[in-house]
Amino acid sequence: MAAMVVQRTGSVARSFCRLHVLTSPPQAYLNQQARTLATSTTTFSSTGAASGSGSEGNSPTGHATMSSASKQLSAADIKRIPDGEVRKSVFISQSNDVFTNLALEDWIYRHFDLTHHHILMLWINKPAVVIGRHQNPFAETNVSALERNGIELARRNSGGGAVYHDLGNLNCTFFMPRARYDRKYNLNLMIRALYREYGINAELSDRDDIVLLGKKISGTAAKLGQPNAYHHCTLLVNSNKLHLGASLAKDNVEITSKATASIPSPIKNLVDVNRTVNIQQLLSAVGYEFLRTPATQLTDGGRELLMKQRGFQLINPTDKWFPGITELRQNFAAWDWRLGKTPAFSVQKAIQLKTGTMASGAADQQHQPEMKVKVDVEKALIKSISLVLPNHDEPIPVVSDMVGRPYSEDCFHGITDALKGANTESMQQAMGL
Repeated sequence: MAAMVVQRTGSVARSFCRLHVLTSPPQAYLNQQARTLATSTTTFSSTGAASGSGSEGNSPTGHATMSSASKQLSAADIKRIPDGEVRKSVFISQSNDVFTNLALEDWIYRHFDLTHHHILMLWINKPAVVIGRHQNPFAETNVSALERNGIELARRNSGGGAVYHDLGNLNCTFFMPRARYDRKYNLNLMIRALYREYGINAELSDRDDIVLLGKKISGTAAKLGQPNAYHHCTLLVNSNKLHLGASLAKDNVEITSKATASIPSPIKNLVDVNRTVNIQQLLSAVGYEFLRTPATQLTDGGRELLMKQRGFQLINPTDKWFPGITELRQNFAAWDWRLGKTPAFSVQKAIQLKTGTMASGAADQQHQPEMKVKVDVEKALIKSISLVLPNHDEPIPVVSDMVGRPYSEDCFHGITDALKGANTESMQQAMGL
């Protein structure tokens, strides 16, 4: 990618592109069988000119939804479409609920025709831990502690690692056809926005993270389907780092799992290097950088390109705007998705049994069997409980009414506490020692 010189003229450039707000949703309905929208709507371009219904007037925001014709376009056909025929929009979600925003993201991915239209969705969540589609939440965080602290646990549809969201974190989702997916384009666009607005020199790491002074300020993940794709990432502005660290702290147990594991990285807030950075100004800066940049080339289209784009839209993610989004939200918030999708795993922890008559002295304590409690979990339900002893090839089953119940850290510690309280002599007899 050729190096580009970015002039810091963000505040001036903004006067050339208007902000258009849809204060009420157009009349729209979703044909559940065909999964397409059919409405007559009016929307506004960045120049303020009204356009009637047509090929781009059949979605809640006045943009084209998926059709059989667009699905049939080959990757080569899509790549041949010149940048001059691709328009851009910036959608700003008015919700701070993580499940609603994940549902909105999924709705756009499923329904929008992105062949001639790229979208950047900007969104901010209340405190939440968001894990990747194939991750084990119990290996990434302490689920019980999150619940006690009122922090949501969410599982997204894309891969990648666990991240913490709060009101000091800006989320960006880039939507485009799979044929035009370019993760580095998106990340470099954000880097350009940081420099143009604040003079911040961030860099792209080998792992496609945005880093500043060697520390991570942005994580990244993607969903690659057909014909659409999206790439989403975060920008740490003034996130609460104490809460971030505590929310991603795991339980002190040994977990064996084939789930995708996060790679811990030192992090930095943008306000750590520039105190003037704030969420709303950064949101605007990233949005304008997106609108002034052609669809596939990291060049500056300036005022001329800004005037051709669709501009900004404040998005109200409700069923009136996006029919069926409430059901999507319910799916993202459901226990079966957030926890039930966890790949099978096992948890182990060493325990010290309660001393009995045989263990009254120090010499006797040396004869106590060293053991671990092992819990096997499938679909976030306890499958079995056993004791793992040295010199025993197979774990010894423990009969418990906890089998079949949902697993949690608090539940596991309840099991270990109960076994710790058992008399050593009785345990030895039960195990045939």
